[in-house]
Amino acid sequence: MRNRDLSPWIHTHVFDEGNLAAEKGTRLVMVITAATMIIEIAAGWWYNSMALLADGWHMSSHAVAIGLSALAYAAARRYAGDQRFAFGTWKIEVLAGFASAIFLVGVALMMVAGSVERIFSPQPIRFSEAIVVAVLGLAVNVVCALILGSAHDHGHSHAHGPGQHHADHDHDHAPDHAHDGHGDHDLNLRAAYLHVVADAATSLLAIVALLGGMLYGWDWLDPLMGIVGAVLVARWALGLIRDTGRVLLDREMDHPVVTEIRQAIAEKPGWPMAPEIVDLHVWRVGREKFAVIVSLVTEDPMVTAEAVRQLLGQHEELVHVSVEINRPPGNDDRSSIAEAVLHPARA
Repeated sequence: MRNRDLSPWIHTHVFDEGNLAAEKGTRLVMVITAATMIIEIAAGWWYNSMALLADGWHMSSHAVAIGLSALAYAAARRYAGDQRFAFGTWKIEVLAGFASAIFLVGVALMMVAGSVERIFSPQPIRFSEAIVVAVLGLAVNVVCALILGSAHDHGHSHAHGPGQHHADHDHDHAPDHAHDGHGDHDLNLRAAYLHVVADAATSLLAIVALLGGMLYGWDWLDPLMGIVGAVLVARWALGLIRDTGRVLLDREMDHPVVTEIRQAIAEKPGWPMAPEIVDLHVWRVGREKFAVIVSLVTEDPMVTAEAVRQLLGQHEELVHVSVEINRPPGNDDRSSIAEAVLHPARA
């Protein structure tokens, strides 16, 4: 039986360092939202106020969605080392963001339905009470937005965490390969933030509508602002669905990093004849981290899998690279040679 240390060739399945600040922020916002919901429902029941009851139950939908975001962070962190996840658990967060965006679309549809109903069947509005509720909702959501905004600022770091460097790097990461602008931000945090901002926007629009109705008798402004708010919420939600869906479906071949991979291989100095790319797969495994499989055809003996790996390793986004080199038939009496190499395990 062979007794050798295989650790230099064992690959990690953890490609994303997580976002602890966002996890703490979403938990805190969930608690604030849930507490506000309970207070409003209790006050609505005690004072027989439908406005307070309605806003309380509306808050419950956001508490559930933000709770889902917090749960996704916890699950991704807990199962980060689970080998059943071939490329890590980061997409748990993206999946939560997708589900939250679907939830937002549902909220927008309910807002439209309620507003249309009010247009055709107007109801008397208790303006003073409703304005107080709207101002309370706006204040709570501004506080929550500040908390989540702070979590985004602290979590948007591109530094490697402990053990994130490659074990046998023999090159430096060039400064022009940092690509801060290429990666998407935390989509799960963005989903929670959208819920808060959407609620704040609807509260602000409600205040405008209620003031118009109370001061000028414009009762029609209330359902109109409801429809405007629904359109805004739906637009934000559809944008989030698009971005999370792209990640979940691995639609990354139009990402700028793909062009950089092609250019790096085609323009490598010292290779007399640029290898031809016959197969290329790029997919996201972290917020700004990608896995790559590339297959090349070349007659140049200088083009090896290790040389290509080192070339692509200069790009910090590429954390898991597989390279296959194919030699044309008749080249050195070999019909084909396939070489594959992955980034080594992180220490």
